[in-house]
Amino acid sequence: MSRQRSILLVVASLFAVGLVVVGVFLAVRTGPGTADAGGPAAAAPEMEHIHGIGVDPGDGAVYAGTHYGLFRIAEGTATRVSEVQDYMGFTVAGPGHFLASGHPGEGQDGPSSVGLIESTDGGETWETLSLSGEADFHALEFRHDRVYGLNSMTGQLLTSADKQSWEELSQAEVADFAVSPEDPEVLVATTQEGLAWSADGGATFEIVESAPVMVFVSWADDGALAGVSPDGVVYTAQEPDGEWTEGASLGGQPEALTIASGAQIYAATGGAVLASVDGGATFTPLLDQ
Repeated sequence: MSRQRSILLVVASLFAVGLVVVGVFLAVRTGPGTADAGGPAAAAPEMEHIHGIGVDPGDGAVYAGTHYGLFRIAEGTATRVSEVQDYMGFTVAGPGHFLASGHPGEGQDGPSSVGLIESTDGGETWETLSLSGEADFHALEFRHDRVYGLNSMTGQLLTSADKQSWEELSQAEVADFAVSPEDPEVLVATTQEGLAWSADGGATFEIVESAPVMVFVSWADDGALAGVSPDGVVYTAQEPDGEWTEGASLGGQPEALTIASGAQIYAATGGAVLASVDGGATFTPLLDQ
């Protein structure tokens, strides 16, 4: 069986079981000195399976949203900064300003899906903004003063200018998406047929024949694009329909991906957050071993 056909079968199987991210289940093991399960961690935990990665533009710290809370990664260590709950979608909107979605933790009140939630203090506390019980965003992005979200409960790609009222863009079967830093009408998305792009704000998508099959995609403020295949190979490009350059392998199935610049890419696999400072040519773990 060819590698391309194998990749297509992997992506198709993800859609068949209703997953829009790789790795839905995870566990977090904490060592001595760690806070109890209801509060932030006092010691560096060991993470497994990460749903989203973001970089705080204020201090450059990397954040990872997981099934058991939000973790801040800096200087080789990770610290849980939030209560224990399931962050299925996570994005950075500004310094100390985060948006997320997912499910409440054990013992927390409210519906099973939290809708859109917001933190303005680096992830320590969160406020519910909208769609509580109605949305479980598995992909989120804040760009052009708008929030974009992929609601796994309905399959809708949605957008909001005020984080309260929402507009449906489409119900295209996509796994992940990214918004152009220059044009809010231009989006790219990963599908089981391959990378797709939209020039009408996400209403319709067209397959990019020149691009590899990818499960996650990210678009940096400087215009660089990065994507990762279901088997963990990272690709980069300067235009969605341009040449995609094959980079390093993550060494396992990808769990999350974000590109901060053409040189700086972050990815997760097997519970490890990896960083590249050479445009995806090589990756090294962020956490000290």
